[in-house]
Amino acid sequence: MGVAALGLKQRGVSKNVPRRIAQESFGLSAQDLRTLRGLKTPARIQKFIDGLTYQYANTAWSPRRVLRERKGHCLEGALLAAAALRVQGHAPLLMDLEGIRDDDHVVALYRERGLWGGIAKSNFAGLRFRAPIYRTLRELALSYFEHYYNLRGERTLRSWSRAVDLARLDKRGWMTSEENVWCVPELLIAARHYPLFPQRVARELPRLDRRSFEAGMHGWVKH
Repeated sequence: MGVAALGLKQRGVSKNVPRRIAQESFGLSAQDLRTLRGLKTPARIQKFIDGLTYQYANTAWSPRRVLRERKGHCLEGALLAAAALRVQGHAPLLMDLEGIRDDDHVVALYRERGLWGGIAKSNFAGLRFRAPIYRTLRELALSYFEHYYNLRGERTLRSWSRAVDLARLDKRGWMTSEENVWCVPELLIAARHYPLFPQRVARELPRLDRRSFEAGMHGWVKH
């Protein structure tokens, strides 16, 4: 499964959420809406998805399924974060980070005061929350570079995608489907990706030192 989207703007934040969005259920149950509306800040959303059990599974659960099961992996955590951001008035945006000899990583995006931040679920300590301090999506993607490595200590992050608006998949039920929402990773794969640096630089990257490797593995859950 794995150019900052300058034309994409927030639909509103926190207490200034437009009434239409505030009243929209998006097909979710009243209980699920209460849960997501209670996550009033990106930091609260991150804390919630950190509390989900990390699962290794070939699944693509919708936010409704994740809320019921209380577990999920990288993609599913990002989907839940995007849903929570949406009910708070943000556009449901994802960014795909693509690695080599490694899994992709998916980040839910939000903007505050024109700056980008990210929310993500990961088995690696450094691949999760980012405060909204990044001017472009490339800057945000670069902030994950030093923390993005495989079990051989290779720095593996190579590219990032444009922002993907999940509203395009509303008719596919990405927020509520009981079936796997494979349409989401398909859309992420199809999104245009941009290299972080030239290939000649990638060939000369040193492996991560042992101390940094162990720090990033804090709380790591084995298969």
